[in-house]
Amino acid sequence: MNASIRIPVSGMTCAACSARIQRALEKQPGVAGANVNLMMNTATVSFDPSAVTPHQLVETIRATGYGAQLASPDQSAFEEQEARDRATAEEFRDFKTKAIVSGIVGVIAMIISMPLMSHIGISDPLMRWAMGAVHPFFHQVFPWLLSLPIQATMGALMVATLGVMLWAGRHFYSRAWAAFRHHSADMNTLIAVGTGAAFLYSVVATVAPSLFFRRGLTPDVYYEAVIIIIALILTGNAFEARAKTRTANALRALVRLQPKTARLIRTSAEGEIELDAPIEAVATGDTVIVRPGERIPVDGDLLSGESAVDESMLTGESFPVAKKPGDAVIGGTINRTGAFRYRATTLGADSVLARIVKLMRDAQGSRAPIQKLADRVSGIFVPVVISIAIATFVTWYVAAEQAPLVRAFAAAVAVLIIACPCAMGLAVPTAVMVATGKGAELGILIKGGEALQRARDIRTIVLDKTGTVTEGRPTVTDMVVAPDQSRAPDDILRLVASLETMSEHPLADAIVRHARERGLALGSPNDFQSVTGRGATGTVDGFALVVGNAALMAESGISTTPLAAEVERLAANGKTPMYVAIDGALAAVLAVADPIKDTSREAIRRFHALGLEVVMLTGDNRRTAEAVARQAGIDRVVAEVLPEGKVAEIERLQSEGKVVAMIGDGINDAPALAKADVGMAIGTGTDIAVEAGDVVLMRGDLRAAAHAIALSRRTMRTMKQNLFWAFIYNVIGIPVAAGALYPAFGLLLSPILASAAMAFSSVSVVANSLRLRGARIA
Repeated sequence: MNASIRIPVSGMTCAACSARIQRALEKQPGVAGANVNLMMNTATVSFDPSAVTPHQLVETIRATGYGAQLASPDQSAFEEQEARDRATAEEFRDFKTKAIVSGIVGVIAMIISMPLMSHIGISDPLMRWAMGAVHPFFHQVFPWLLSLPIQATMGALMVATLGVMLWAGRHFYSRAWAAFRHHSADMNTLIAVGTGAAFLYSVVATVAPSLFFRRGLTPDVYYEAVIIIIALILTGNAFEARAKTRTANALRALVRLQPKTARLIRTSAEGEIELDAPIEAVATGDTVIVRPGERIPVDGDLLSGESAVDESMLTGESFPVAKKPGDAVIGGTINRTGAFRYRATTLGADSVLARIVKLMRDAQGSRAPIQKLADRVSGIFVPVVISIAIATFVTWYVAAEQAPLVRAFAAAVAVLIIACPCAMGLAVPTAVMVATGKGAELGILIKGGEALQRARDIRTIVLDKTGTVTEGRPTVTDMVVAPDQSRAPDDILRLVASLETMSEHPLADAIVRHARERGLALGSPNDFQSVTGRGATGTVDGFALVVGNAALMAESGISTTPLAAEVERLAANGKTPMYVAIDGALAAVLAVADPIKDTSREAIRRFHALGLEVVMLTGDNRRTAEAVARQAGIDRVVAEVLPEGKVAEIERLQSEGKVVAMIGDGINDAPALAKADVGMAIGTGTDIAVEAGDVVLMRGDLRAAAHAIALSRRTMRTMKQNLFWAFIYNVIGIPVAAGALYPAFGLLLSPILASAAMAFSSVSVVANSLRLRGARIA
């Protein structure tokens, strides 16, 4: 049986990096599949433990030139996320500091380069414009600047540029060298080759200018251009790192729900004492006290007290949920009103919050199928760009009439700098991260990019009835008193409920619960007898009662004619009618049904608005199922089916070419959830159903399924926009940098402008994905 492991990876900067690591892992014997995520900086590997070990997987990653280490086995999902947040924040600060310092040095370098414009000229059009604009000002204010020795100026620029390259841009060159040693190339290769070539060219012009003068060339230098290119790329990296932190805001908010301490009850010789203990010290069975306004520290069951608990961050439910003894509470939710005591149950990695965090991390680290296109392009992108740069250099050197070497060099550097595989690598993962976070805010857990993409294509949605469309618990819905009955309805209900306290039938439980909710005081029955399949008889307060169906009434010699029409009406609406006779005379009819949830009708209207066919599958009898479907607005019903029948119906729908989603909550729904193209499990249902689903609806509200489909469609539009702009940027930018517009318009792209465009392309893709956070999903 395969195992799965997530390995933190450092040093990745573009899609070519992640693609190279993924290829290396997939070639490793014993690896069933690998997914390397650029946004999360992780590699998720499915492998056979008998064929390969986690340490061997780490060494495989390191052999590609990137850093990797196994996460601590004792590290919880909360600690893992906190460590990642710290690393991302540190990365942002590092890029920001280096970008600011490099930018300041670049501006100073431009100022110091003023004498060079007067004496040797500057070929970069952007630099010529900038220096021409400020030259008169500096000539008036700093006349001494123009009198500096040329060689001293060039030497100072060389030292400053080398300092920036070794400090701020060091990682570009070290990673490019590591890639070269492993016979590969990535974005760092393009930056290192472009800026490195510009620097070496400038060094030759500084140290041996006679080599240029002999050939009638001006010894042009690019020191300030190298510095500013590095500063602009670092600025883009800083914005990208900042944007990455925003894509994980929803996950970070979930982690912060975990309180650090819990107030426990301990028994001593002096009696009970309260003490605040670290959350790690809480053990299963401990009694925990929670006061109004406090977060519930761990999962558990209420022992005493009542309250209303805000579960909105976990379920999306906006209203506080009433809690009473016996109810379950979830760690991380907020106690709004009363104080209560509860017993701790599931802790640590098994808690609801920890499982949600793990599901989200796994989802955000997953890969959507649409990413494969970007991966294929990224695999050949850098070698193709380097080839285009070489061709550009040769073409300009041969064809240019004036300063061919300078023009050829500038165009080749611009091609190397403007090419950006980063945007392609970020196009899909950023959208997946933001969408899964948005889903969590809506009470929807999407288990991966594949499920997110498949949900867009859903055309038929199949619903289980009990617990999905309906409440899943029988409830008394109607009571019709016989025409000649003088007793009050509540008196009749009290007698019936008192009799039914001795029954274990679900319908009896519904009657007893209904009476108690109305505040009726129930008595103790005598001579109770349960008649299998028909009802019950007995005596309460001296009155002889018969409660059951028409067959039991007939056996008891009681006429049901006075209420026959009402019984037919109730049955037609999918309700179960029960006759009540007192002292041999018909007294009333009670109707029990599993009522449709208040939100189901609206949800089904939304499904129809999304263009979906709605089908209900149920094991219930056809008459009841059709009544529920009619009231809820469901298109088609398949009733009286067993679990294997549900699977067969889904297979039949799929054979018609339909993409099918199944929504269910019970153990009997798990096979159908697994068979459907997208399985959506009600989070309030069984653990088996939740495990089988691709999407988990954290509250029992079908509207969340409509939200999930709408979110999927919106996310896929965003992914396609990202990929379009990432590709079109390179398709247009590289030819322009190579000089494609020069013959017609005389336009050449400055390497500095090329670096700014490259930085902007990645930031724009992330910013487009972030728009999903504010999207209105209806």
